[in-house]
Amino acid sequence: MPTLELTEYQAIELVKQLSPEHKRAVLLALAEDAFTQREVRLEYAESQLRRLCAERGRDWDTMTEYEREAFIDDLVHEDRLCV
Repeated sequence: MPTLELTEYQAIELVKQLSPEHKRAVLLALAEDAFTQREVRLEYAESQLRRLCAERGRDWDTMTEYEREAFIDDLVHEDRLCV
C-alpha cells in the first residue's frame, strides 16, 4: 500500500469528515498506539533504573517501594548522595 504524506492539519481535517463510528475507530487506534508506546517507555525506564541500581551496588528487584522512591529521589537530587 502506498504511503500518503499529509500535514497534521490535513490529517485532522480528514478525520473530521469521517462518520462517528469511524472517528471512534481512529480514536481507539490512537489510544492503543499510545498505550503501546507507554509500555515501551516504562520498560526502558525500568531497565535504566535497574542499571543505575547495579552501578551503585543495589538490586532494584529486592528494594521495597520506599527504597525505590528514595533511590529515585536521590537520583533527581544529585547534590545528595544516594542511600
